[in-house]
Amino acid sequence: MSNPYAEIFRVPGTKGFSSAGFIARLPLPMSTIGIVAMLSQTHGEYWLAGAVSATFALANAFIAPQVSRWVDRKGQAAVLAPTVSIAFLGLIGLAAAAWAESPNWVLFVFALIAGVMPSIGSMVRARWTEIYRGEPQLHAAFAFESVLDELVYMAGPVFGIGLSVALFPEAGVLAAASFLAVGSTLFMIQKSTEPKLGAQTLNRSGSVMRYPAMWFVVFVFIGIGMIFGTVEVAVIAFAEALGNKAAATYVLSLYAAGSCAVGLLFGAMSFKRSLASRLLIASVVALITTLPLPFVGNLWVLTLMVFISGSIASPTFITGMSLIERIVPSAQLTEGITYAMTGVLIGFAAGSSVSGWMIDAYGASNGFWGAVFGGLVAVAAMVAGYRRLFALTQTPAPTDAMLPAAS
Repeated sequence: MSNPYAEIFRVPGTKGFSSAGFIARLPLPMSTIGIVAMLSQTHGEYWLAGAVSATFALANAFIAPQVSRWVDRKGQAAVLAPTVSIAFLGLIGLAAAAWAESPNWVLFVFALIAGVMPSIGSMVRARWTEIYRGEPQLHAAFAFESVLDELVYMAGPVFGIGLSVALFPEAGVLAAASFLAVGSTLFMIQKSTEPKLGAQTLNRSGSVMRYPAMWFVVFVFIGIGMIFGTVEVAVIAFAEALGNKAAATYVLSLYAAGSCAVGLLFGAMSFKRSLASRLLIASVVALITTLPLPFVGNLWVLTLMVFISGSIASPTFITGMSLIERIVPSAQLTEGITYAMTGVLIGFAAGSSVSGWMIDAYGASNGFWGAVFGGLVAVAAMVAGYRRLFALTQTPAPTDAMLPAAS
């Protein structure tokens, strides 16, 4: 049996843009947690650290889809150069303002500027789609990138916190700026795999969110993002409550390991069920795996349950991304994928916030109820949108000649 992952990298340039994309994706999760680590040390106020980090995350959630829409109209390299430069200066300015103990409003301004950071993961997937549109290799390519996303969202916070604590408070944010500049530059210079602009691209004005089906998929991603955010916060609190905070690192590592392992296996498989059916099943399983978490009493059981819960993340991502390819025309694929990734970011922020509040009010174990709620959001979205999504999988994928429909 041939290795599907070896096959996808046989096309020249694929190793290069995927590797560069991995580096360029690290800054987003590094920045969100790095801002908290930096400001909690320089200013000693967690409310400020959390508020500035949330400002960056929410700004990116609203700006990144518009940047991706611009990418679909003008091309990746043309848009990456200015937006990466702006985001880079925003991160550098934020670190400098923290070091200089500037007024709080200055921190918020630079956080907003840094929020211009583009969605590199969406552009990487757009390149894979350009190469393997309509071919089985695209499933494996999406699986591989979903695994890399897991590594990014787990390794990024570790780098962001670790550098700030081990070196100096601003180190995590400065490292994020460096990864953004280097990774994006390496990504931009690889012209051979950049998606070509279609004849209809320049005339497009409607957002992909005019497709009702997109809302259901985005809410599934919001629910999964809530599970991510909840687990990251609640695991740390749970381990600390048991007097072994350092163990949280190993538990969260296994959470990522579970998702990566199943993601690689899932990407190598072929399925007869429709994409809509697969996403519904994945959402239900995601909910079921969160149900035991609030009742866990020790770290060993928590580690096992977190590993099982993490194993469903990648299949959900892979299937959801494949559905988006069926929902939107190819000329708007980057924008569509970015909205999905934005959903994860919004869900992550909501999950971590709700979990933190629950932990402070009711104890560490109860923080995991945020993950259960996230699972309910994902399932509710799929139940509500199943008919529409199933119908889409029974028809040909939209072409560049199709304009967004309002219904």
